[in-house]
Parts: sequence; structure tokens; C-alpha cells
Amino acid sequence: MKLIIINGPNLNLLGNRENGIYGSKSFDDFFVEMQFKYRDIELQFYQSNIEGNLIDKIQEAASEFKGIILNAAAYTHTSVGIGDAVRAIDIPVVEVHISNTFAREEFRHTSHIAPYTKGVITGFGLQSYELAIQSFLNVK
Repeated sequence: MKLIIINGPNLNLLGNRENGIYGSKSFDDFFVEMQFKYRDIELQFYQSNIEGNLIDKIQEAASEFKGIILNAAAYTHTSVGIGDAVRAIDIPVVEVHISNTFAREEFRHTSHIAPYTKGVITGFGLQSYELAIQSFLNVK
């Protein structure tokens, strides 16, 4: 199985950014752990702070991967374009968030992506990504 994790803005700062919300581990370190733990899965990772680049990657991924794990970060709550990109592709997408977006500011309670996803995992720290990986493995 081939999966891609696509991360949006500011997630390149994990490990240095608001540790009380996002933890102290960098995503690069976490990703290496996931690659080691899930050796039977081909995992790739992409991060961009630019909305259009994320849309391009979602569209490209549809022809190369079996699924997308997407943390669009702040774009989750503002980008109709990313939601439309997810809606337009034929592979499953799991939306993930490190923090519990429903325990944060009210504007973070709305997702323009969730209606078009297989599911949403929120609030389990970096483990949210691992839960998303497991959701693809549990498909029969």
C-alpha cells in the first residue's frame, strides 16, 4: 500500500511551535518512526505553506497513491479550494489534526474538507497520523 501524508502551513515548525498544543517532537522525527513501524507500507510526506501547492499535490496524489492523510492546518477552516480538490479525487482522504480543533477557537470548528473525507481524526497529537494509517490498514 502506498500512502502520502500532506501537511499544510506551519506544520514544518513542529517541535518548535507552541509545544503545549503541538508537542515537542518534530514531524521529521515522527515520520521516520512511522516509516520504521509500518515497513510494509510505502509512506511519503509532503509539506507546504502555500495553498495552491497543496491543491496540486492532492491532485497528483490521486494517480499515484491509495490514500491521503491530510492535515491542511489553518487552511482546513478557510480553503474551499482544498475542499474542492479532495472532493474531485477518487482516492480516500483522512483529515487529521494534532490538536482538538473543537476545544479551540470557534472558527476552527468548521472544516471545508471533512464533508469529502473518509473520516476525521482530531486531538490525539501526532498519534492522529498513526490512527489514520491504521484506518487504511483496517479496510477490508
